[in-house]
Amino acid sequence: MATLRIVGLGGSLAQTSRSRAALETALAGAAGAGAETELLDIRELDLPMYNSDADEPTEAASRLIEASYAADGMLWSSPLYQGTISGAFKNALDWLHLLGDREPPYLHDKVIGLISAAGGTQGLQAINTMEFSVRALRAWAVPYVVPVAAAARVFDRAGQIDDEAVGLQLETLGGEVVRVAERFVAREVTDRHEECARAAERAATAA
Repeated sequence: MATLRIVGLGGSLAQTSRSRAALETALAGAAGAGAETELLDIRELDLPMYNSDADEPTEAASRLIEASYAADGMLWSSPLYQGTISGAFKNALDWLHLLGDREPPYLHDKVIGLISAAGGTQGLQAINTMEFSVRALRAWAVPYVVPVAAAARVFDRAGQIDDEAVGLQLETLGGEVVRVAERFVAREVTDRHEECARAAERAATAA
């Protein structure tokens, strides 16, 4: 089988982004599992606001759209703002609407791992929002998710992870996205809900 390509989408507009650091750690886990990885950094992309009247995406939007469509699997990571994903992350997802005319459309049958970074004790609200988007884009979310709560205690001032347990969870998630994506690509899976649930059990045991 050819090397799988896992694309990470996320981060924030902040120069030091905890959600981006978490995403980079998960991508390292995917690379350790044998995948080729690419980071689509929200800050670096600097996407314009999505406008459904715009016929042609910008260069940055085209990079996002084509990299996402070509990926075998993805990792998404957003900060938690006001109980949901950031506006910048939602805008990136909105640009993927232009994949609706492809065949297959959107992110059909891609495996996606979900991460959030929250300043407080709750992080699942952002994960829940992303899960709705995963389904809308016809992809599959690995049920094991990593909501990083109290992120200021998990990351140091430079934005690097300072908690080995959280680092392991993120790397495990990256590895599980690769494992499930391999089976999807090889068409070995007939019950994809069951396979995603199995991925959740494996990751929970590792954590």
